[in-house]
Amino acid sequence: MKKVGILGGTFDPPHYGHLLIANEVLSALKLDQIWFMPNHEPPHKKKPESVKDEDRLRMLELAIEGNSAFKVQPIELERNGPSYTVDTMKILNAEYTDHQFFFIIGADMIEYLPKWHDIDILVNLVQFVGVERPSYSHQTDYPVLYVDVPAIDVSSSMIRDRVKNGESVRYLLPDPVIDYIEEKHLYGTSKSFRLS
Repeated sequence: MKKVGILGGTFDPPHYGHLLIANEVLSALKLDQIWFMPNHEPPHKKKPESVKDEDRLRMLELAIEGNSAFKVQPIELERNGPSYTVDTMKILNAEYTDHQFFFIIGADMIEYLPKWHDIDILVNLVQFVGVERPSYSHQTDYPVLYVDVPAIDVSSSMIRDRVKNGESVRYLLPDPVIDYIEEKHLYGTSKSFRLS
């Protein structure tokens, strides 16, 4: 069986926090690959309207370039409506019968597990992997493996705010992603604006 971790999210934009989590889980659980799975419409939060799905997809491709263990899985962008993990995992398990999947979530999502759509079905389709986040409890009645990940306090919303305010985002996300944000004038950048 091929062991594959899945890291879902809006990746708006993808940053070093995402890459660190993916690499730590890959190493700790001795997985074969990590699939980064951008969601089309997350059920639990409103996605900012400023960036198109194809831009998020391209930024992810740029962020993981050069790492053969990292792959982008666009399955949720190819479906309309809310991205329910249970539906995605049914499709992936049917398509990749020789894969064992590990779904990576932060401690904030561990607390939220009882509210996940069809959670009692979902826990039989995938192994959840929880990563620590400050100020969140990881107590749950659901089966979750835990991986310690060095704390890196960076978020996509913080990066969007910094870009909008003309502040540096250097060393928060890969340079090719910064270049893409500038080139496409995402998050309120202007033509004359240098982010790094």
